Amino acid sequence: MQTTKLKQPTNDTDFKTEGKSPFLYEKGISVLYGGISRWAREPLLHFLLIGAALFVIYHWLNPTAANSDTSRRIELTNDDIRQLEISWTAQWQRPPTPEEMRNLVEDKVRQEILYREGLALGLDRGDTIVKRRLAQKMEFLADDVSALRDPSLDELKKWYAKNGSQFSLPSRITFRHLYFSPDKRGAQARDAAASALAKLPDKSAATIDLTTLGDPFMFQDHYGDRTPDQVANVFGTKFAEELFKLSTW
Repeated sequence: MQTTKLKQPTNDTDFKTEGKSPFLYEKGISVLYGGISRWAREPLLHFLLIGAALFVIYHWLNPTAANSDTSRRIELTNDDIRQLEISWTAQWQRPPTPEEMRNLVEDKVRQEILYREGLALGLDRGDTIVKRRLAQKMEFLADDVSALRDPSLDELKKWYAKNGSQFSLPSRITFRHLYFSPDKRGAQARDAAASALAKLPDKSAATIDLTTLGDPFMFQDHYGDRTPDQVANVFGTKFAEELFKLSTW
């Protein structure tokens, strides 16, 4: 078994060459322990540790404290702003100006702040007016719920007869047309159209090549399932009105 003999360094050269000297190792440990001991006696470290411990204990005893910032925030949604505008318009018969709207928002925020502060101070407890107001709200709510019932068939029919226009869809029509150019036929265009209409058997164009009766048209000659507005966009309002007056065939 091979053994290694350690010797005590006696000069600077020995300190440089003996990298694993027990003397240097023990000196390093002594310096480390000395630094830790000095930090352990540092008042600033004690202050930081005590502060961290108090912070953890406080949040452990008050779990809702973390959400205190959220509870202090006041948010007005678009519906809130719209309700302020509707209330103003109903009272003054005109929409509010930007300056008036800004004042309405500020009043709303101020009201919410005072309301929350009142709750925090417990001003709602033991107040006769608050109790009476809450009781009235519950009575109104109970009355509204108890008054609800399914409407009868006759009531539904009467209501639909009165409000059916709110749910009606625009009429639709499918048609083919022949175009007779006034530029090409001049004054004979109307007579040519009447002559072509007489050639339609039973007013049905299924068995006749309509392209041989009229003149070329820049758009299509068949339009399916079109509303009055769609027809008016192509042929004009007057044409659409007269077309929908005709009986379908």
